[in-house]
Amino acid sequence: MATKVTTVKDGPLMVKGQIEVLDPQGQLITTSTDTAYFCRCGASGKKPFCDGGHKKISFQG
Repeated sequence: MATKVTTVKDGPLMVKGQIEVLDPQGQLITTSTDTAYFCRCGASGKKPFCDGGHKKISFQG
């Protein structure tokens, strides 16, 4: 399966496929599925992942 990145309207980046996410120290952050949602708005308390904060701040983008 190829990795696919989709911009969700007024929301996060949705990444489907095999991915590895590293923290600033280079440590692997595990994901439990083959789909991850990454924050674009800056309001998430779970960065780099989306926690729905874009809805609270009415993010558009």
